[in-house]
Amino acid sequence: METRYLHMTFFWGRRTEVLFRGWPGARGGMYAVALVFVFFLTFLIQMLSCRRLTELGRRSPLLGGFFRTAVHALQTGLAYLVMLALMSYNVGVLMVAIGGSAAGFLLFQSLVFWARRPGEVSSTKC
Repeated sequence: METRYLHMTFFWGRRTEVLFRGWPGARGGMYAVALVFVFFLTFLIQMLSCRRLTELGRRSPLLGGFFRTAVHALQTGLAYLVMLALMSYNVGVLMVAIGGSAAGFLLFQSLVFWARRPGEVSSTKC
């Protein structure tokens, strides 16, 4: 008989299912892989929200519009995957989702790593 891990409240533990039936399950190390995957997804969402990426197609409004639409669709799809992963109600998954989003925001949108010229008004430069 197959063991299913269905929780309806937040819990802490590595015996859970994230996104796919039986994954990561109780296999050693796969829970860590699942956490790294969720971290990467949330980090990627923040990277895709970076304005510099969506301004690549400025020379051709039509191509730029299609590119921005594709980036938006990818960002939305990834956000839904993260939402589904969070519905595992696992505290570890929640923590790495928040951590990945925070790390992505820090690197791409917080202006901490973007040097400003003297007198330049602060704006999103990612």
